[in-house]
Amino acid sequence: MSTPTSTTEIQRRVRIVLCCAQVVSSLGNGSTLALGSILAVELSGDEALAGTATTALGLGAALAAVPLARLAAARGRRVALGAGLLLAIAGTFAMVGAVLASSYALLAVGSLLVGVATAVNLQARFAVTDLAEPQHRGRDLSLVVWAITVGAVLGPNTGRPGAALANVLGLPTHAGAFVISAAGMVVGGTVILLFLRPDPLLVRRRLDDAPPMAKGAHTWAAGARIVAAHPVALAAVVGLVGAHATMVGVMSMTPLHIAHHMHDAGSPDTLEIIGMTISLHIAGMYALSPVMGVLTDRFGAYTVTAGGLVGTLAAALLAGFGSAHLPVVTAALVLLGLGWSAASVAGATMLTSALPPTQRVEAQGFGDALVSLVGALSAALAGIVMGRVDYLGVGIAYGAVTVGAFLVLLALGRRTASRSAVTAS
Repeated sequence: MSTPTSTTEIQRRVRIVLCCAQVVSSLGNGSTLALGSILAVELSGDEALAGTATTALGLGAALAAVPLARLAAARGRRVALGAGLLLAIAGTFAMVGAVLASSYALLAVGSLLVGVATAVNLQARFAVTDLAEPQHRGRDLSLVVWAITVGAVLGPNTGRPGAALANVLGLPTHAGAFVISAAGMVVGGTVILLFLRPDPLLVRRRLDDAPPMAKGAHTWAAGARIVAAHPVALAAVVGLVGAHATMVGVMSMTPLHIAHHMHDAGSPDTLEIIGMTISLHIAGMYALSPVMGVLTDRFGAYTVTAGGLVGTLAAALLAGFGSAHLPVVTAALVLLGLGWSAASVAGATMLTSALPPTQRVEAQGFGDALVSLVGALSAALAGIVMGRVDYLGVGIAYGAVTVGAFLVLLALGRRTASRSAVTAS
């Protein structure tokens, strides 16, 4: 592969490399999402801890987001994304160890490290905007998000082929899925380390003649100050956080709800239904991302973000009130994915467009960290809600969360419109 020279050629190469890497490196999260809540209950013996694997997944992403952003600013996207995947690979092997040793603690550690892959996926969508033309940011970002579809959809369905692989390797049934995930991450990391050259962020910094990274930059506090100073950026983060909290809360309890409904958590049929449901949900999250990107560029990021929140609200309520019927739950999970997709693509585009290039990486790191942290808390609280008031309560509780986020987004939109009107006059 020859070295590109123009910005357009570099951007085309960046899109191809990131899309290829995302396809295979996203297997791990899907496996953890599908099996995490079941393994947490099996290994801990406490159903209230069902959401802890997903919580650890989100917490790992939250803890990694700002350090990866700082590493990207200092060394470029290639080094940051590659380093993150190395940690996530270690996490998949820890998950295998958890199954082998029947260790809940090791499951939590493994989930935490696998969560770093989420931070990598989140940063990758911003990496493709480093050199994107402003009118095509939504499209380019959505293409990288869309590339996750293959791995993310296959991930929850690695249970059956993983069981076959585990049988060949002499491992417990659930361990095989994580071996497959590790292999995918190794391929994805190799693609990034070998082919993400020249680095898009370093090229962007050269084009802008950006100064060296200042001491104290790229911290939670620095990113928070930037976002708080820009109402549009703040609205973007609110939309991202609201949609993600609801998506994680409802989705993380769905495998356990299906297992209860089927009355046999360990049977192949139950695992297949769980895998299919989560796969359809993840397909909703990623498969139509390019459409969300086009809609964002066409109708505006704010409008599409608000529409995404409406979709997640409808999905949460549908899942809760239709909990007695698995087809309804599955349909709700697909709608939940679509609402999240709209809010995620449009919100990330809005966050990038609202800020000058010199402030974007800090704000992006903060936004990703906050989204992941809220997702982790959401999964933990969902487990508690599930244990006390069942799946219906989960749907109602997270529907209320979405309503709150929508109202804050609406208020910030009006505030921004008022400022624009005053400036224009």
